[in-house]
Amino acid sequence: MILWFTIAQIAVAVVAGVFCLVVGLIGRRPSDFTVGALALVEALLVVQVIAAIIAPLAGNPPTGDLLEYWVYLVSAVLLPVGAVLWALMERSRWSTVVLGVAALAIAIMLWRMQVIWSVQIA
Repeated sequence: MILWFTIAQIAVAVVAGVFCLVVGLIGRRPSDFTVGALALVEALLVVQVIAAIIAPLAGNPPTGDLLEYWVYLVSAVLLPVGAVLWALMERSRWSTVVLGVAALAIAIMLWRMQVIWSVQIA
């Protein structure tokens, strides 16, 4: 994984998560802005999948468990999809809060993926 890209992804996920939480807690329903925030997080995760495929071929192999890394990454890619589907089907203020919680969970998962990739010794 690329450290600066991971930090950028975490920052975007935290901003999106806090934004969705605040908007949801003041009573707003999902909108283009809240769903778009999760779409941006998802787009960055797709780029991360591509980077995770290319990195070992370019001489940047993981030092931790590769299976654990990929389980985290696939779960992180599926999480915004599930949250957005929930938000589009329920259309309440709590589904906006769910979008925020999903984005914050992704931020935590991204940091754990960085630790698995670069800190652990296999």
